[in-house]
Amino acid sequence: MDNQQLLLQISAKLFQYMENIPKGNERDDFIEEINRQLDERGKVLELLQKEGFQIDSENKIHAMLIELDKGIRERLDTIMQEVKLDMKNLQTAKKNEKQYSNPYSSVRVMDGMYYDKKK
Repeated sequence: MDNQQLLLQISAKLFQYMENIPKGNERDDFIEEINRQLDERGKVLELLQKEGFQIDSENKIHAMLIELDKGIRERLDTIMQEVKLDMKNLQTAKKNEKQYSNPYSSVRVMDGMYYDKKK
């Protein structure tokens, strides 16, 4: 199998793997597997670049690679947005929990002090 076919196979596998994004603790393993597959794909791309590989949109394999790459980028963006949203929700939950446990922490009042301006 030549490197172009290998790249096509790895890209298709990665694209398919990213179809369903798991929630919670499963997502850590999911992201690790994506990173592993992206590294594998990157190594094949480096080999192709060393061989002087050029994209030819008229070539069927190259056209499929272009579409897969576009799909992979879109799915990576979707995953990134979900992770950002979860992180934002986690920060909000932490803030709310802290505010619930100490509701007066944000109040800055100097109780017990009285200034008399008269002499």
